[in-house]
Amino acid sequence: MGRFQWFTCPRKDLSTGWLQCDPGPMFKPEHYYLGDWVPHWFPWKDVFLMPVQWHALALGLFASIIAPFGGFFASGFKRAFKIKDFGDSIPGHGGITDRMDCQMVMAVFAYIYHQSFISPHNFSVDAILDQILRNLTYEEQRNLYEQLGEMLGNLCKADKLAACL
Repeated sequence: MGRFQWFTCPRKDLSTGWLQCDPGPMFKPEHYYLGDWVPHWFPWKDVFLMPVQWHALALGLFASIIAPFGGFFASGFKRAFKIKDFGDSIPGHGGITDRMDCQMVMAVFAYIYHQSFISPHNFSVDAILDQILRNLTYEEQRNLYEQLGEMLGNLCKADKLAACL
């Protein structure tokens, strides 16, 4: 579905003018050469995949393999507090929470995965310097300054850049 701009363009209003956009790097196919990874009889040696497909694979694998263990976690939690089930809104089923334990594990994973791998992190130089000044001691700041000076000096020597002078 990533090939269709209907699914990838951000929506700003109810008009159809938003169907022409640059979908961003998440929806642009990347080339992968499989070569020796596949048997010689396999017809596709070159594959084009979008990064969003890799993310969907990771989320799908977690949802099918790990998330069902949310039920075991909830059962252990109930046993620890000597509770038979989390409610009686659905007779014989143990309540809404018992129906949603896998979804709770999946929601936590999806949030952490999105924040770690998908959400863009735009750090400015000012934000980084502000973090350095707030969180490092004077000695750590001085050590960082010296190490950066050495790294830049080595970079200038290796590249023989006139701009380093």
